[in-house]
Amino acid sequence: MPVYPLAARSASCASPGCRCHDRRPAYPSDTTDEQWQVLQPEAGAVMAELAQVSGRPMVHDRRAMVDAVFYVVKNGIEWRALPVDFPPHAAVYKFFERWTERGLPETLVHRLRDRLRARQGRSAEPTAVIVDSQIVKAADTVGKDSRGFHGGKKINGRGRHVAVDVEGWLLAIAVTGAQISDRAGAKVLVIRLLNVFTTLQIMWADSGYDGKPLASWIQRFAGITLQVIKRSDLPGFQVVSRRWVVERTFGWLLRYRRLARDYERRIEHHEAMVYWATIMIMTRRLARYQSGAPPHGRWGAERAASPPQDPQAA
Repeated sequence: MPVYPLAARSASCASPGCRCHDRRPAYPSDTTDEQWQVLQPEAGAVMAELAQVSGRPMVHDRRAMVDAVFYVVKNGIEWRALPVDFPPHAAVYKFFERWTERGLPETLVHRLRDRLRARQGRSAEPTAVIVDSQIVKAADTVGKDSRGFHGGKKINGRGRHVAVDVEGWLLAIAVTGAQISDRAGAKVLVIRLLNVFTTLQIMWADSGYDGKPLASWIQRFAGITLQVIKRSDLPGFQVVSRRWVVERTFGWLLRYRRLARDYERRIEHHEAMVYWATIMIMTRRLARYQSGAPPHGRWGAERAASPPQDPQAA
């Protein structure tokens, strides 16, 4: 029995009782018209490239499907708790599962990142990468075979090993059990980075990645120089060069409640949730640029001197 209170005869969708084609944005996580103008061409092109077989086309509205996934990522709810103005939860989850296996969210992140880097005055291919890890608690839905205990932080869960460019945009992610060390996670990240990028020359990391064996392995295997940046010994809070960029990226991701704790049974679904959150962040940034807002300058570039203020003007 469908949960939709609409009669089948009034439905705008082939699915009984579903009116996803007439849906209007109603939640903060929904894409605005400006954001959909940014995302829809990229998503359509990637889906056409990744389609494996030709068959019956999807009956539900693509924007409604994407907004439903965004709703889950942003609000951290169960799939079955999706509001009734979205397509049926089973169809949304199948959309998420199928296109995760085909690599849709990861490919979208790469394409949106290229556009953002161009807007910020950088080439599409990065030459520098910043890596770090984050430990998150695992819910009871996470199996024992894919989780672990982190002795230092006393957390039973999973670790997110991420690599970002100098602007903080995601380059690669590897999710492991929390017991996996930063050095082991860095090797997985390097392998994934090499599958996409060929221009990387330097990698910045914190003291958790220190050690000659790891630096030698990365240099020999990937031709990348590992540079460890340690904290300052000065008292009080000090911004650590380069490392603050990846910490800011973690801050962006933790605004999405589905990422505040790990609920995913499968590791690849956890990685997909990170990619979908990144898609939301990138899409909103690009939409703001297209609306006329000036792009952020390159980090580290000299700031233009502000004009002197006339004391009489006040």
